[in-house]
Amino acid sequence: MNPLIAPSILAADFANLQAAIEMINSSEADYIHVDIMDGVFVPNISLGIPVVEAIHRHAKKPLDVHLMIVEPDKYLSTFQKAGASHLTVHLEACTHLHRTVQGIKDLGCKAGVALNPHTPVRLLEDIIREVDLVLLMSVNPGFGGQKFIDNTYKKVNALSKLIVETGSHARIEIDGGVSMDNAGKLFSAGANILVAGNFVFSSKSPAETIKKLKNIV
Repeated sequence: MNPLIAPSILAADFANLQAAIEMINSSEADYIHVDIMDGVFVPNISLGIPVVEAIHRHAKKPLDVHLMIVEPDKYLSTFQKAGASHLTVHLEACTHLHRTVQGIKDLGCKAGVALNPHTPVRLLEDIIREVDLVLLMSVNPGFGGQKFIDNTYKKVNALSKLIVETGSHARIEIDGGVSMDNAGKLFSAGANILVAGNFVFSSKSPAETIKKLKNIV
């Protein structure tokens, strides 16, 4: 499977968001990654529903919406209506994760589960066959521009093994500190989708950077 790239719109210039979306539209990116933070689950507040709706109006790539929020069940339908094609919730935020995953699927969205850096992959054993993707946080969630946590490679290997053992079709997504320095190693370890924010949008040519990530293997 070819590497999939999901530029994080959180790292774009919010004063010129449409231009950033159009850049992604015309690039080799596969998704637009949209980080939703509530200031409770993570120590930051990011985008609200009207901004997601605005992104969707201009987007030609699917919206990969990452809910870093408490009580995500309350908002699944709202984000689906706002344009999400993928909805990812945090295991740490869901008391009844199976119910939440089924709720996402009932809305017609791809269902993802995210794990914080300290959360072991083995906790997914009883849900892995139900999900479409697992997002491994390779930084502590809440802020962009953080240093990549090297233990992520070990978690990717463990998750790849679990997916094979259970016959799951889940894809592995990595979010945080992604760059050319680790992208190839992550794909080799079993990752399928890389979220890239600052690395893409702080580069001289974001579209060219996306192309390089896409063709690193």
